[in-house]
Parts: sequence; structure tokens; C-alpha cells
Amino acid sequence: MQYDFTTKPERAGKDAIAIDSVGIMDIAPKAPKDGFSLIPMWVADMNFVMFPGIQKSIIERAEHPAYGYFMPRDEYLDAIINWQRVRNGVSDLTKEEIGYENGVLGGVMSALNSVCSRGDNVLVHSPTYIGFTGSLLNNGYHIVHSCLVPDEKGIMRMDLADMEQKIKENDIHAMIFCSPHNPCGRVWEMDELKALSDLCEKYDVTVISDEIWSDIIMSGNRHIPTQSATAYLHENTAAFYAPSKTFNLAGLVGSYHIIYNKRLRDRTRKEGSLSHYNNMNLLSMYGLMGAYTQEGMNWTDQMCEVIGKNIETACGRLERIDGVSVHRPEGTYMIFPDFSKWCEKKGMTMDELEKACWDVGVAAQDGRMFHGDHNLRLNLALPTAYVEEAMDRLEKYVL
Repeated sequence: MQYDFTTKPERAGKDAIAIDSVGIMDIAPKAPKDGFSLIPMWVADMNFVMFPGIQKSIIERAEHPAYGYFMPRDEYLDAIINWQRVRNGVSDLTKEEIGYENGVLGGVMSALNSVCSRGDNVLVHSPTYIGFTGSLLNNGYHIVHSCLVPDEKGIMRMDLADMEQKIKENDIHAMIFCSPHNPCGRVWEMDELKALSDLCEKYDVTVISDEIWSDIIMSGNRHIPTQSATAYLHENTAAFYAPSKTFNLAGLVGSYHIIYNKRLRDRTRKEGSLSHYNNMNLLSMYGLMGAYTQEGMNWTDQMCEVIGKNIETACGRLERIDGVSVHRPEGTYMIFPDFSKWCEKKGMTMDELEKACWDVGVAAQDGRMFHGDHNLRLNLALPTAYVEEAMDRLEKYVL
């Protein structure tokens, strides 16, 4: 079956932050000038028609006239186990090792709280997902950044020497890992994960791994679950997943952890229970069960093909602009182009560049939120025609 990835749903007035907050929220892009329609390319959600199996599953359950207290269904856990087996080659996952989380960030903090105390230093790669920054600071942790560095081909790599120095100097015993990496789009290779494992084992570092983007992988790349790389990472990693990025379900709320080590799992669950509010939403359970099917896998594969085409389109156009540097992501639907040389050449600031984009309706996100001093973060999860239109406007009016 072929699914619809050419129709952009009308989201205005339908509770979409990506649309309705533009020109209103402080962190949102400003509204475009008259004559320009809005192309939402900032919030990391999709502008595709939803996989219909999700709506079918939710609607069928919603038709039953009771939404009271409930227990997670075995089918929910079975769907996760099957999804991880087929998509990621995970063969040893049991129901006991899966746990519900209201959100990946909440789960990350529960796991971190189980191995650290407030005031501890935590290692994070830079550029850094803004959610990590906010969660760590709000919970009283100190962030120690280790910058990813481009190799001779421009591929962003972990700087293991710098990581080791930071771990030793700051007495670090926990790190937040992003796989695939947001916002750089790296899909980590086995030798990189093994090197990470060796370093973490040497200094007794627990890995808190955000793998929410693990389904959105470009052709020629393969997501390797952090826990599958080595015996050490299997027992010393708390990994967090969700269908929300893959299927645009963030509004339903619902993610899950995979933790093999019983002590780490028990303590993470205890931390998550302290609010008495880390409980599953009934319809989010049915959303996941509707998504994590064979047809959902087929939809995901087609979606990744569209994202791959959009990456080729956007990066191919941006690479032609003198002074713009962009690494083609191996995963995720975000790109993170660097405009440092372009700004220097044009004598423009990032504020001026952003405003020029927003004026013509290209609602890009400020990369400085992610520690990219001269970067924009662009969401390519929308029909290809709109990506082409955005690039046309940038070339004609901005770059």
C-alpha cells in the first residue's frame, strides 16, 4: 500500500504549536510578512497525514463509553517487543524490562536521579538538544559539554579524548547520550559505540540514552541500540523510546524505557513514581498499538524515503550557497546548517538572518538554543513540495 505524503494537513486552529504559536510565543518564529504563507520548519513534529492505523485503533477504543482506570494490555508490551525485534534486531527483550514513561525527558531525569544527586556533573554532547539543557538545569545538575567534531568528510564524531578529560576532571559518572543525535543527525556506528563503552566502563559511567529518533533512519544507515553494542552498555544503559517522533503522537503523551539491569530499572521506576502522575494515557496505549504493526512499519519505511528525498533537496540547495555548510543527516528529519562563513561574508548577524527567513514564511528555529552559534535548525518532515518552496524563498529573498 502507498500512503499519502504529499498532502499537508490543515493544522491552523487545531492546537498545533508549530502553527498557532507563530508570532505569539517568545520562542516561536515571528509571523511572515503579508503575501507569504507559513512553512512550519521549527517544532520537531510532522506535517504529514497520519498513518491511518493509529486513528482506527484509537477511534475503535474511543467508541466504548468508558475511560476509567485501566491496566496496560499485554498487546501493548507485545507490540513493543515485536517492533524492537523487527526494526532493531533486539532478541532478548522481555516485558519486565519495559516501563512506561510520560515522556522521554521525564524518563531521562528519573534514570539520572537514580544514579546521581543534584549538583552532580553530567556529560552531554554539544550541539545539545534544548530539552536536555532545560531538564538538567531545572533539576539542579551541572552540564559538562563535550563538542562533537567534524572529521575530514565533515561527519560529526565524538571526541573521545575530550570526553575522557572531562570525565576525569569533573568526576562524572553519568552521561546523556542521543542516538540518533539531535540536532546533528548522526547515526552512531558500532565501532563508535564500542569506544564509548570502553570509556564509560573505565570510569564507571552510566549511560542515559535518548533513542526517540531511532525509527527515522536514512538509506545506507542502521540504528544500533546502545544496549546492543556491548555487554557493559547492555547492563549500564537506560534507553528511552517513543512512537511520537515516528508517528507524530507527541500530543497523546507516552513513551517507554528499556532497562535490563534490575537495580537500575527498579530505581528508575521508583523515581518516576514519586509524582504519582507517571501513568499511561488510555488512548496513547491504543495509539502505540495501532502504530507498532506491520503496516506501521511499511508506513515508516515510506516516510523515511520521503525524508531522504527532502534531505537531498534541502541540503543540495543549501550546499550551493557560498558560505553555508551543511552535513546531510543519517537519521532524524532535522538539518542543522552552519551559516558562520555566510554571515561573515554578508556582514549579517544571526538575528538578521533569522528575521529574513521568518519574513518570507520559512519558520526556521534558532540553532543557538542547541549551542550552534551560527546554525539554523530546519524540520524537513513535510511534503517535498513545501521543502522545495522553502528553498526557493531562501534562494530568492534571503541567501
